[in-house]
Amino acid sequence: MSNNIPKKDQKMNRREFFLNGARALGLTALGGLVWSAYVDEVSASSLLLRPPAALNEKDFLKTCIKCGMCVEACPYDTLQLAKPGDNMPLGTPYFIPRDIPCYMCPDIPCVPVCPTDALNEKLVTTNNKLDINKASMGVAVIDDNSCIAFWGIQCDACYRACPLLGEAITIEYTKNERTGKHAFLKPVVHADVCTGCGLCEKACVTQKAAIFVLPNEVAKGKAGDYYIKGWDKNDEKRLEKATSETTTTKISERKAVDSLNDIGGLLDD
Repeated sequence: MSNNIPKKDQKMNRREFFLNGARALGLTALGGLVWSAYVDEVSASSLLLRPPAALNEKDFLKTCIKCGMCVEACPYDTLQLAKPGDNMPLGTPYFIPRDIPCYMCPDIPCVPVCPTDALNEKLVTTNNKLDINKASMGVAVIDDNSCIAFWGIQCDACYRACPLLGEAITIEYTKNERTGKHAFLKPVVHADVCTGCGLCEKACVTQKAAIFVLPNEVAKGKAGDYYIKGWDKNDEKRLEKATSETTTTKISERKAVDSLNDIGGLLDD
């Protein structure tokens, strides 16, 4: 059968075919980027450090609109915005202490500019004034095996770099039993004071920092409601709505002293 389609129309059809193919390829690539961004959002790294006054990670991701205003406000270029390939929620602010730590600006310029309260001023406020010392970006953790102070080599770089000198990090002096005449000068981090600024991590002299900042959720444990600090009145408030349940066993009917003295009877029970 003869082809009656004019050559001009044939060229147009080819052109449309290639254009449509290019559009489809472009849409596929765009879809891949969108999916990649979604995956990054869902599989956000649990080791991310956020700016001062950031809400907990779950609420932060819901509230942050990725505007970048906090990044622009930071005078030290500490904050970065997550890019494709960073394996982090795209467009959200974070910092890497070993590269550039938080320099604890007294006026905390990155916080007041946040339009959504993802960085909440109330979290870093004392008596209606901004207080950077109340920041809780994370907690510094020390690797005893890598820290040369635990080897017996005198080093107090992290201690000296800490903006809360003598509070967030203190030095513990212990005898070096190996030499018998020297002392260890071991750094100790106080988690209730540490702001997670990372100045200690930046100052660490080892090739890979032996002291590093981790998010609070990773660095700190949780005792749970079964344990109460009897000397802490605030902690005791958790008992106000507590409930208890008493279980009775056969051994409970005996006196504790009798149970301890009668091993055979104890085993029988």
